[in-house]
Amino acid sequence: MMPRYRGLGGCLLSISLFIIFLSFPANAALKTYDFNIQVNNVSRLCHAKPIVTVNGMFPGPTVYAREGDQLLINVTNHAQYNISIHWHGLKQFRNGWADGPAYITQCPVQTGKSYVYNITVTGQRGTLWWHAHILWLRATVYGAIVIMPEKGTPFPFPQPYMETNIVLGEWWNQDVERIVNEANKLGLPPLPSDAHTINGKPGPLFPCSEKFFTIADTFAMEVEYGKTYLLRIINAALNDELFFAIAGHSMTVVEIDAVYVKPFTTQAILITPGQTTNVLIKADRPPNRYFMAARAFEDAPITVDNKTATAILQYRGIPNTVLPTLPLLPASNDTKFALSYNSKLKSLNTPQFPANVPLQIDRHLFYTIGLGMNKCPTCQNGTQVVASLNNITFVMPKVGLLQAHYFNTSGVFRTDFPDKPPTPFNYTGAPLTASLGTTTGTRLTKLAFNSTVEVVLQDTNLLFVESHPFHLHGFNFFVVGTGIGNFDPQKDPAKFNLVDPPERNTVGVPTGGWIAFRFRADNPGVWFMHCHLELHTMWGLKMAFVVENGKSAEESVLPPPKDLPPC
Repeated sequence: MMPRYRGLGGCLLSISLFIIFLSFPANAALKTYDFNIQVNNVSRLCHAKPIVTVNGMFPGPTVYAREGDQLLINVTNHAQYNISIHWHGLKQFRNGWADGPAYITQCPVQTGKSYVYNITVTGQRGTLWWHAHILWLRATVYGAIVIMPEKGTPFPFPQPYMETNIVLGEWWNQDVERIVNEANKLGLPPLPSDAHTINGKPGPLFPCSEKFFTIADTFAMEVEYGKTYLLRIINAALNDELFFAIAGHSMTVVEIDAVYVKPFTTQAILITPGQTTNVLIKADRPPNRYFMAARAFEDAPITVDNKTATAILQYRGIPNTVLPTLPLLPASNDTKFALSYNSKLKSLNTPQFPANVPLQIDRHLFYTIGLGMNKCPTCQNGTQVVASLNNITFVMPKVGLLQAHYFNTSGVFRTDFPDKPPTPFNYTGAPLTASLGTTTGTRLTKLAFNSTVEVVLQDTNLLFVESHPFHLHGFNFFVVGTGIGNFDPQKDPAKFNLVDPPERNTVGVPTGGWIAFRFRADNPGVWFMHCHLELHTMWGLKMAFVVENGKSAEESVLPPPKDLPPC
């Protein structure tokens, strides 16, 4: 369970990598990984099927690094699908070429081809993750990123005895891409997953061929009485926000999205797709076997996978024949718990780990989140469900937006994404079952280098209200405010937390509510912002920022690498 670091690979014997190595600071290291994208047969819930994996692993391998390290991750595609990998939460300063979202910062890696993601870990430490960023391939192509602090720098919380990754995911019995394609032909949502998983395994609560799973189908973590453990929890699920709890044990939250927080104790956590949460647990309960469990949070009238995934926390010396006890998870629609939990998240804000919240704002952006029905002559029903920001359903380009921006290629995108919705209305009032009729286009927002930005994301009752986890690539941001109902620009900013708000890369917009966050646009390039529910991203709930270069070369986008995949 403790991290192990790879040594320098044989490819470092090449002259070019040797030069890179010589230019390193003394406390930094060069770490290399080979990611082979391949199809392997995997069985869950008594259903075997071929899935796309990295190095044959599900979930994929953990990437270990230390703050300041450089990572060279060689991705070779042996699968029938084009692939790209996103390093979720890594800021990639001036280096969007290594960010990974297909057709945003790169064209995908085609079958039989390779691409080296060259990543420098700067000013970050903690738990992040990586995943495929094309089609629905992240259903099986994902893994953890563990960044240790610089040598000699301790955690700002008690040193754990050991640590382990808890990666929450989803499993479909059938081929996910086929399910999605069939749903798109109808213009409807695809079927929800058949199970949630913990480290790729759904646990023993699922009947399978009229008998229960063996221990091989359940993730188990052995603990020693009296010791403290660090759990690095990642929500890699495609479409579900999840509650997570451990029977009989409280958890102390110490980090979110690779940023330390003021510690607080809770019986359960809420974690949206894309988010990470580090917790400390102390093995101080009567030695026994205890279930860890994850179940969907859903306070909107939609169909989700409502089944509970389980893993086992097992005290040393307790036999496997002992039946574990289940934790008491919040009710699936417990909005009160969700709001209360999120309100406890606050940045550490110490001299060593300050919360540099922008206080003066150069650009105020107000984006409404909407669902609707557009005409679709090719769909079986004649219509299709779409999603939009400010009534714009984003159209993915056929070339990388960053490449088009860097080379000033015309006709690929426009920079006229509106700062506010074109048609204001009572956003969270009575349900609007009639669609406003979204416009479509590849429209981006241009931001001046080093400008300060405030974004308000407002859920709407177009069709129905729903929660939305939003991820911003290339940046962390400070969540300065949130509320239920319509955002009031006259009254709500007075209640913003500008002292120690949580700093994140992914935030949940509450059902029928709003979220406000701030960041400094000091990372030049093209940076994706989208709902991290794969269903909504597919429907067009996404956009991108073009952050202009600064005045010097050190404030400008780096040149593209020579092996950048072509379209």
